Amino acid sequence: MKNLLFFFIFFIVSCGGVNFVYKDNINLNNPIYNKTLVSFSGKTFPEFYRYASLYFGNTKENVYGLNINIEEKKIKRSVQTNQAISKVDYELRFDYELFSETERCIIYKKNILSRFSFEPKSSGYNFGSDQSLEKLYELATKENFKRFVDFYANDRNTSCSNEG
Repeated sequence: MKNLLFFFIFFIVSCGGVNFVYKDNINLNNPIYNKTLVSFSGKTFPEFYRYASLYFGNTKENVYGLNINIEEKKIKRSVQTNQAISKVDYELRFDYELFSETERCIIYKKNILSRFSFEPKSSGYNFGSDQSLEKLYELATKENFKRFVDFYANDRNTSCSNEG
């Protein structure tokens, strides 16, 4: 009997720190997930499409449309004496425009900047440098999409504006 009581108390105490599987799922707090058809304009990379499906889902209900215009700005920060670039700052400007498919009007607009710096390791083609730059684009894209979803989820406005 004492062993059973000890086992029961041990079981209850050990289950006190249970973490739920969906605790950090990005789609639980995303009101436009699987309801949005996403289109891109401006500067595009394969990473944008891949992470768009992660953050906005695959359209099951075509309730919203999301236009994302991406503009890229490169600033040469450090130029060597032989005119080779040793450091470049990138600024990606994501202009989001969410509109209602049913009401045919703009619901939400947001501009979000993402910045990162890149130091090419050599002039010409370098596989490692190219992979590093792609990874920086991926990180900037993920961070930017997450910020947009967070902004919209916290400042959700479903009324139409007159622009559209």
